[in-house]
Amino acid sequence: MAGEKVHLTGAKETLLMTLYGKALESRLPHSLLGDHFADEAVRKIDYDFSRLKVDGNLGIGLAIRAKTLDVRVEDFLARNPGAIVLHLGCGLDTRIFRVDPPPGVDWFDVDYPEVIELRRRLYPSRDHYHLIASSVTEPGWLAEVPRNRPAIVVAEGLTPYLPADEGLRLVSRLVSHLASGELMFDAYSRFGLTLLRLNPTIKATGAEVHWAIDDPHELELAVPKLRFVEDISAYKPEHAARMGWSAKLFVRLWKHIPALRKVGRLLRYRF
Repeated sequence: MAGEKVHLTGAKETLLMTLYGKALESRLPHSLLGDHFADEAVRKIDYDFSRLKVDGNLGIGLAIRAKTLDVRVEDFLARNPGAIVLHLGCGLDTRIFRVDPPPGVDWFDVDYPEVIELRRRLYPSRDHYHLIASSVTEPGWLAEVPRNRPAIVVAEGLTPYLPADEGLRLVSRLVSHLASGELMFDAYSRFGLTLLRLNPTIKATGAEVHWAIDDPHELELAVPKLRFVEDISAYKPEHAARMGWSAKLFVRLWKHIPALRKVGRLLRYRF
């Protein structure tokens, strides 16, 4: 049977990078993520993944980031039965299946129409799972999301590709629409964006990065309803131990040099 053909460019094409990295990690013995849905999706897609230059270190790094966010989502749902999960720029990520939320949770995955259509062909449907086909920066799609329940908003691998002004408007709309909840996403400093632009995988897609966040409190000033909660440490020694020597060295330096910790980090807010 012919594979699913994809025709994505720029920032949209980076979703194939994250999918492939998670699939690679999930093939390892004692995988942290165990994402068989991602692995199956890669096998179904007709695309030359080798052009993205994703190696084992990147795959493990992507899996660590994803697992860290998964755990925070699970914790939020344990504290808030019947909550909403809003996954922005979901790409082909399979968090809905990894977390496997209880029946009272409504889960919304949001991405461009062509990405959502591809998701429909690759992944099964399930109760209380909603796909919204829209750019996250378009304001109209939020009307499909209930506003009277606690919500956790997750954006993984999204914010650097947004212009800063559009990103701030998006966050402002979210906290104005939703009753209460948390917002989690990965953010990069200005130096971090420079490193992303030099990354062979990003260069292969031609994606452009824009939004740098050097100080997490910047968002509190721009969106007063937000309250910064924590800068989440994703890299635990036992996880990084499976990486190659150069990546292990970076993780050690990352732990002890503040400027490096700001390169790329996970931020959590409450509203």
